[in-house]
Amino acid sequence: MAEDNKIKKIIEVALLTNNQPLSIDDFQKMFDKNIERSTIRMLLDEIKQDWQDGSLDLIQVAHGYRFQSKYSEFLKKLNPDRVPKYSRAVLEVLAIIAYRQPVTRGDIEKIRGVSLNPNSLKQLIEREWVDIIGQKEVPGRPSLYATTKYFLDDFGLKSLSQLPEFKDLEYSILNPTIEKDQTKPD
Repeated sequence: MAEDNKIKKIIEVALLTNNQPLSIDDFQKMFDKNIERSTIRMLLDEIKQDWQDGSLDLIQVAHGYRFQSKYSEFLKKLNPDRVPKYSRAVLEVLAIIAYRQPVTRGDIEKIRGVSLNPNSLKQLIEREWVDIIGQKEVPGRPSLYATTKYFLDDFGLKSLSQLPEFKDLEYSILNPTIEKDQTKPD
């Protein structure tokens, strides 16, 4: 048990000092002896429990595990310049790609009903939220776009199945100040 406690502390320090999510494989590489994946998962669960009432949450995202602050809205004020602002058009394109992937530029334009500014896709690709994953087998072979693991990591998701239901998303965009329960008659 003392050995497991030492391994747990090392994993915890690695999580706290690394600015990228760490996978089970990453944790295994840190130790000279082979540590079972199940042991690492058990220790990660213990760390999650240890921090449950603290100021950080241990979350699993697409690339692995990372700590996330419970107070990010306050921390954003320390570096307000760091948060890039995206136009509504860029966010619409991102939402279309996330919910309909893989999609072509033509698919995006058809859904939005307007032609696509090339900078929208360029911004998403530079941010590494979207990537070209191939070409559609039609004349002209247009590029197919899909979200990346970095998109999942940055939005705190383990997989695309954790995206909110589209109907809920649509409702919140159309009625941002009205709670769902307030729309029901008494």
